[in-house]
Parts: sequence; structure tokens; C-alpha cells
Amino acid sequence: MVEIDGMKMVQTRAILNYIATKYNLYGKDMKERALIDMYVEGMVDLYEMILLLPMTPPDQKDAKVALIKERTTNRYFPAFEKVLKSHGQDYLVGNKLSKADIHLVELLYAVEELDPSLITNFPLLKVFSLLSLTQISTLSFQVLT
Repeated sequence: MVEIDGMKMVQTRAILNYIATKYNLYGKDMKERALIDMYVEGMVDLYEMILLLPMTPPDQKDAKVALIKERTTNRYFPAFEKVLKSHGQDYLVGNKLSKADIHLVELLYAVEELDPSLITNFPLLKVFSLLSLTQISTLSFQVLT
């Protein structure tokens, strides 16, 4: 449980949505919010696969890692690379940092821990992770002060 603005909150997604809304990271309108939610839910699918990897039985681990790598390079990373390329902006939604960007940076680092070479063929995602990390660091400072 966390307390934010005098309100006691539970459930990670509810807390994240509250913070995203409070700090204007949840889109300017319903369309942007829907895109942010759609991208985040897609990221959660891959992120959960990675998070569950340590609990995978040893005899199934290699197959699970192969599946994660295949999905990363053939489904998830191409989709996010395409989004960034399609509108030529530095962010997934609108032209400003959103909750989706923060989740994507987190996912990129999780994938990098698994296999740093998986991002090799995705130049926009490589640049994105560096640009967004700077923005996130700035935002974190603002939130904490």
C-alpha cells in the first residue's frame, strides 16, 4: 500500500495510472489514453514472460528463452519500432513522454539483461531507450522534489 495525496492506494496499475494522470503522462485525450493502454498491455505480455523465466523448470528453460527471443524479435520489437517510425517522433504517443514510454524503457532493459543482441536490428528502439531515459530521470527529479 502507498499513500499519495492523502489517499491510501493498492494495486500497481491503479497507482501507476494515478501517477501518470497526475504528472500528465497519460495522454491529452481518450484516443491517446487508449493507445497508451494498448501499448502498455502489449509490453506486459512480454514482460511477464521474462519475469516468469526464473520459475521455469530447468528442462523447459531453453525452450522458454527461445520463445521469448522469437517473440521479442518477430512480434514486439518490430511493432514498437514501426510505431516510432510511422510518426517520426521520439515517443510512442503524441510527441511527449508518456506512461507507455516509461514502460517500454523498462522492457528494453529487461530484454537487454536476457540477451543484449536482441535490440541490434531495431535502431529506433536503441535511440529511444537513451532519449527516454534522460526524460525519465528529469521527471523523477521533478516528482521527488
